[in-house]
Amino acid sequence: MNEIKVLLAEDEQTLAMIIKDTLETQRFNIRIAKNGEEGLRMFFEQKPDVLVADVMMPRMDGFEMVRQIRQSDKHTPVLFLTARSAINDVVQGFELGANDYLKKPFGMQELIVRIKSLAGRLMPSPEDNAKHHAWLEIGQYHFNPTLQRLQIADMDIELSFRESEILRRLCENRNQVVNTQNILLELWGDDSFFNTKSLHVFITKLRHKLSKDPMIRIVNVRGIGYKLID
Repeated sequence: MNEIKVLLAEDEQTLAMIIKDTLETQRFNIRIAKNGEEGLRMFFEQKPDVLVADVMMPRMDGFEMVRQIRQSDKHTPVLFLTARSAINDVVQGFELGANDYLKKPFGMQELIVRIKSLAGRLMPSPEDNAKHHAWLEIGQYHFNPTLQRLQIADMDIELSFRESEILRRLCENRNQVVNTQNILLELWGDDSFFNTKSLHVFITKLRHKLSKDPMIRIVNVRGIGYKLID
């Protein structure tokens, strides 16, 4: 497997070096930016597979850095690292185009799993691989998990990696409940309350993107999970 190129924008240098040393033993290629301005410059110079960014940084914070990146690059996965845990911060990060959000302190194994997921390097089974490359029908929509695309009429809607993976699970189990805990463990690495709130944000975004077909619904089965009805 090729190395995954990661740009880490983190002003706390001790933490940055711990992350770098740990991930390099797992075949990651890590470059470190010490602040948001440096991170912005290095991002366009190095074209990483994944950007991992602290929120609170000097000279330019992580939110502003990602906002500027998303003006021209809407595809590179972004994972925010932050000690801030307020739900409005999570929502703001996702609205700016983040794909994931990890609260400090965190385990290195969890970070590795999330970066691999964002880079699309988790190896699927042959059956899963075939499913991923197919166009799936959801009501009036056509959905391609690999391309992370939804199409309806003349509209082409881009999905984030995590939106696509959630929708794929719902689509492949349509009219059946998909367990919340399973989604969280597979895509977030744990089923904490914080990550459950993050999942709800993604479900809300998917509902909006599927709203052109009024026959499609994603319903919350309280205490169990979500179900796609079309």
